[in-house]
Amino acid sequence: MNHDASELTEAHYELVISVDARRSGEYDDVDKTRMRARIYRVLETAFTHARITRDAVHLEDRGDGVLVSVAGRIAVSRLLGLWLVEVHEKLRDENRDLAVPLGLRIGMHVGPVRHDDRGISGRAVDLACRLADSSVARQLLDAEKADLVLVTSQSLYEDVVGAGGKFIDPAHYAPARLELKEGEVTAWFHLPGRPAPEIPGAAPAPTGGPLPVDDDEQDDGDEDELGAVDMSGHRPAHAGVRQDVRRDAFHNEHNVYHGNVRMGGSTNRAAEQGRG
Repeated sequence: MNHDASELTEAHYELVISVDARRSGEYDDVDKTRMRARIYRVLETAFTHARITRDAVHLEDRGDGVLVSVAGRIAVSRLLGLWLVEVHEKLRDENRDLAVPLGLRIGMHVGPVRHDDRGISGRAVDLACRLADSSVARQLLDAEKADLVLVTSQSLYEDVVGAGGKFIDPAHYAPARLELKEGEVTAWFHLPGRPAPEIPGAAPAPTGGPLPVDDDEQDDGDEDELGAVDMSGHRPAHAGVRQDVRRDAFHNEHNVYHGNVRMGGSTNRAAEQGRG
């Protein structure tokens, strides 16, 4: 995304996407190079298939992840919908032959973003990064044996996700309270192709009850509080719903998916609806 000198001091409302790799500190130098190459293949393939042109995207390398901003002229629903489907599908394809699958945490928020010669900045950038780096996102990725977890801000959920749309089902998101350095916020968590996740460590609460709180201050490293986990990439049976992450189509109560899109889904619709 190109910006002339007159725009460098102006803030533009853009979608900020923070992408982090799971347990990146456990990769040696050779494997880390391969891991980084996989991340870029996943993201760039998804942008191409979602028909988002390169000049609408700003991309910064973060060593074990990527920081992205997308111009406001691109519908945010396309990123939350089709683009996320393509990211999930390409990531699963990259992981098929890996003994330890690549896991990604993606944080999203829309807000004012400033560009300069070195990259992007602003509170919107900070929040997207905090969401992706939250301990709830880390724990959820491992607890659910998932390839990908998406975390959106409260405002993004209310403005875009809540309305639903193609490839977007708000019933498949679950909220949690996060205690960030900037203060307490609500975030919404989603595992593509699956019902709304159960937040790790959260006891069932009646409607309107308190949301689980994540103390992000206590999670500064790449390791989460769950310790060693099975990295086989297979998700156990959960709440009576049998998961089949190799299905070639996903049927959703509120959306109809067409074409050759492949994403994980539940083979028990009745059980899934009961969780919604």
